[in-house]
Amino acid sequence: MSQYIIPIFDEREIERSIGVPMASRLWNGSVSDRLGRPLRDLRISVTDRCNFRCTYCMPKEIFGPGYTFRPRSDLLSFEEIERLARQFVRLDVRKLRLTGGEPLLRRGLEDLVAMLAAIRTPDGDPVDLNLTTNGSLLGHKAAALKDAGLQRVTVSLDAIEDSVFQRMNDVDFRVRDVLAGIDAALAAGLWPVKVNMVIQRDVNEHQIMPMLDYFRGTGIILRFIEYMDVGNSNGWSRDSVVPSAAILKRISARCPLTPLDQTVAGETAQRWMLADGSAEIGVISSITEAFCGSCNRARLSMDGKLYLCLFASRGYDLRALLRGDSVNGIKPVDDTELQATIGEIWTRREDRYSAQRGQALQPREPERKIEMSYIGG
Repeated sequence: MSQYIIPIFDEREIERSIGVPMASRLWNGSVSDRLGRPLRDLRISVTDRCNFRCTYCMPKEIFGPGYTFRPRSDLLSFEEIERLARQFVRLDVRKLRLTGGEPLLRRGLEDLVAMLAAIRTPDGDPVDLNLTTNGSLLGHKAAALKDAGLQRVTVSLDAIEDSVFQRMNDVDFRVRDVLAGIDAALAAGLWPVKVNMVIQRDVNEHQIMPMLDYFRGTGIILRFIEYMDVGNSNGWSRDSVVPSAAILKRISARCPLTPLDQTVAGETAQRWMLADGSAEIGVISSITEAFCGSCNRARLSMDGKLYLCLFASRGYDLRALLRGDSVNGIKPVDDTELQATIGEIWTRREDRYSAQRGQALQPREPERKIEMSYIGG
């Protein structure tokens, strides 16, 4: 097989680049990284734009009216996304999650959903196809997404009280409109629906029990996420983190909890059931209880960079392999070469940022971590 060089670029503000050789052998099915972790989950960002300005993700002081988002020509086309997704599935990826930014801002997203829903594993099975959204447009899109083949949806909602939620999304978007989107998802048959709540000390931790009370008895799974140090824009401080253990203690004081088994290997959430059976909850503890050891996720940015960690500072430019790059001497590759290259990239992976962060001797921080809005959650 011929040899190409894949340039690895930091996010757009960073100009330094290095390269790795393309794989010279084929991968047949599942691949594992240097820590023995398989590749099972691909998260696909379809846009860097969002209509919210959540303070922990896209604060207005940085992502204000003067901020320049990537031009449409930089974004992967639906056909390019589908082609890449097929190669990942051939390497044993079983879950595809569409993210953003806010993915429902990408025009015609249901067309991409239909293309991805048609992909089959080597055994002939469909992939687990889901989407994460802020819910603002879900009321208008849920039925079309379900008809196109979307299976389930996760909605971000950080408070049930309007004043708190509007302060956090910073665009005065109302809770009731997100709840209407959730109702539309349920009516369309998108199931299960999960609701993600990022908890920040002295910001919305007092909303934990009201959120739980609201969703009890609905079948909706509520997940509490520790505030993470993703990106460079949110002014993250460990003092703002509410540990998952404290969240569970607060809930169990009201209602005992029963632990649940993982549904799939590498699941990020620890699952619990309220003793009365009225709700399933989960906690995602990437700060206090790192789960790097079982991480089987890769992330594809909207402009075709492949990232192997949520806290990465550099990505592999797969778009250059799809389109070619005369500046760097890269020719477009066929599917066989593309699959082999992705497999080679994964086998070299040894990322474990969260685990290293928690060690007594702190590792050197990445110079600039990618932003959440760029890579998706």
